[in-house]
Amino acid sequence: MESSSPDYSFEQALVKMEAWCAYQDRCLFEIQNKLNSWNIDFSVQEKIIEKLIVNRFLDEKRFVESYVSGKVRIKRWGRIKIKHHLFQKYIDKKLIEEGLRSIDQEIYWNNLIALANRKAIDIKSSENPWKSKQKIMVYLASKGYEQDLIFEVLNEILQ
Repeated sequence: MESSSPDYSFEQALVKMEAWCAYQDRCLFEIQNKLNSWNIDFSVQEKIIEKLIVNRFLDEKRFVESYVSGKVRIKRWGRIKIKHHLFQKYIDKKLIEEGLRSIDQEIYWNNLIALANRKAIDIKSSENPWKSKQKIMVYLASKGYEQDLIFEVLNEILQ
């Protein structure tokens, strides 16, 4: 099988990567995928990645912090979903745990209450209360919230 030539030179790829990383924090996995899509040779990829780290365009710790913060504040995701998505990006377990510990508990709890209330309003009030509770539980679980917190919030809002 014939290998295709790289889409960009080292310098071009580095400049494009720096711009891509400056726009939004990226992780190593995303950068490697992008470089692979450009048919960049592995040895050249290593040099580009090294330059990105040295010039602080690539910082996995910073990536995790901004990823967790964004998912909690904007998407209102729970810890389970965030953790799962970070594992898919091959982020180090310690960095994931550190990022999850940094979540503001008050914001997290308020997100959970807001999501539960919104879902409760969406569900027909004439529906069987057990079925309504079940739908809210499934919804909150799909957002990545922990089961014990889901039960706690349901007891609070359904009183």
